[in-house]
Amino acid sequence: MDRIEKSKEKYKQLFGNGMPAASATDPDFQDILSRFIFGEVFYQGNLNDKQRELITLVVLTTNQTLPQLKAHVVAALNVGLTPVEIKEAVYQCAPYIGFPKTLNAINEVNEVFKAKNIVLPIESKKTVDEDDRFEKGLSVQVKIFGEVIANMREIAPANQKHMQDYLSAFCFGDFYTREGLDLKTRELLTLCIVSSLGGAEGQVEAHVQGNENVGNDKETLITAITHCLPYMGFPRTLNALTCINEIIPEQE
Repeated sequence: MDRIEKSKEKYKQLFGNGMPAASATDPDFQDILSRFIFGEVFYQGNLNDKQRELITLVVLTTNQTLPQLKAHVVAALNVGLTPVEIKEAVYQCAPYIGFPKTLNAINEVNEVFKAKNIVLPIESKKTVDEDDRFEKGLSVQVKIFGEVIANMREIAPANQKHMQDYLSAFCFGDFYTREGLDLKTRELLTLCIVSSLGGAEGQVEAHVQGNENVGNDKETLITAITHCLPYMGFPRTLNALTCINEIIPEQE
């Protein structure tokens, strides 16, 4: 199939038989969009459609492009993602974009779930409590980043050590320890989230290394960032690719 046929087939798989609204008002633009996203990008690299839709959900959440997020929640269900997986992907955004934007996205997800008669709230996937969230979070943090975490905690000024505690207990304890998505998936989604943020190249590089540490290879990272391209544009995509090449150089 050529990319036109591929885009039609993929669009139908994701969204059904309906036509996008822009086809009536801006057909040239819609053709460019559909043929690039659904006829090219979706077929590049080694990720399956479930992984691609999870990436799409977190980038749209980060960008707060909520109408498109709502559409892709439907697509995510259509390719076989569970309500738990969808919710966990959106929850994973909170430490990086803040609670208000994450709640905006959760509201859109819930609207789709209600329309699909998916009972809310979905089952809890937390695995920590008040007594062990720090300890378990720190353990996951070390698994991802290694012993550098101990050094970060040691060199932090006394008036900033609470930030290190928050990273361990909140970011990694409250979110990374949850069931519903495995560690490799969460770390890959986090790379996509921070790549979608302007000026976060330091965090992008850190999470490139984290991804490599948990077993996501360079091909997977390049595919994930390529999949982000239609939703975050070339500048941030190219910045992320530069970070990947800095941490995992090309083999001669």
